[in-house]
Amino acid sequence: MSRWIEAAFSAAPGGLDELCDRLTELGADGLVIEDEADFRRFLEQNRQYWDYVDSELEERYRGLSRVKVYVSDDEAGRARLAAFTEGTGLEPVTTVVDEADWQDNWKKYYKPIEVGEQLLVLPRWEPIPQDIPRKVLRLDPGLAFGTGGHATTRMCLRALEKYAAPEKFVLDLGCGSGILGIGALVLDCAYCAGCDIDPKSPDAAAENARLNGINLAIYHMYVGDILADAGLRSELGEGYDIVLANIVSDVIIPLAPYARGFMSERGVFITSGIIDGRQDEVRAALESAGFVIISHDMEEGWHSFVCAGRNPEQQCRT
Repeated sequence: MSRWIEAAFSAAPGGLDELCDRLTELGADGLVIEDEADFRRFLEQNRQYWDYVDSELEERYRGLSRVKVYVSDDEAGRARLAAFTEGTGLEPVTTVVDEADWQDNWKKYYKPIEVGEQLLVLPRWEPIPQDIPRKVLRLDPGLAFGTGGHATTRMCLRALEKYAAPEKFVLDLGCGSGILGIGALVLDCAYCAGCDIDPKSPDAAAENARLNGINLAIYHMYVGDILADAGLRSELGEGYDIVLANIVSDVIIPLAPYARGFMSERGVFITSGIIDGRQDEVRAALESAGFVIISHDMEEGWHSFVCAGRNPEQQCRT
């Protein structure tokens, strides 16, 4: 088993770029940068995509300004590390890690999850249980956000289970890893279109679709910002029986009128990602867009809504 030395070099205030340049000149590659200023800047520039940031994540970056490099735990690697130390004039904090631990320890956080009455969300590396009565939804959690472990995803999947049926067409807005749209197809829906602002999302979702044996002819991916791009909205079309959006309140609110336009006359809109305290604001936006609230669910401080444009009592499995 290969072993590696993780060496963390602390940068002086404002000196992170200079440290990276110097390490690169000395032959270091695969640099890992951890910097509170960059973290704060990223949060500010992408504020519209979340309602809050986990306090543990904020604490992890507090006061950080460092660069990590990895060298092999052998004579050659230690010689490289000595050159980095001499060339920068900095003494790094070092830790020895096993390659298997380094690459795969994160997998222990992803376990099979039963959702609702029908689904089992199963990480790619887990074997499929024998004679399981549930439909298996396989995922590679390392590809993109969306694993079934978050309350918002579970609430959306439970709601989806009530409305999924053969011949139904689905639109997954902010699809990420594709878990909701792929879940719809696993639950026997006929077609799903997914859209996300992240250009990496289509590849991740397509790979997860392949893991589930889904023909990509019935799973089409788009990239772009549907709030800003009228052409994209037109390309996505209309007449969807189920529209999904597990995003955040600041996107759901302006999205609501467009979501209504994507739906068929008897379609439903399933949405979550709404942090506790903003549910009334989102409800008002949905109702203002002409939706009737069919159901409102809450789990672990998050809220979800299922909405219909009309005849809500007739929407389920019709």
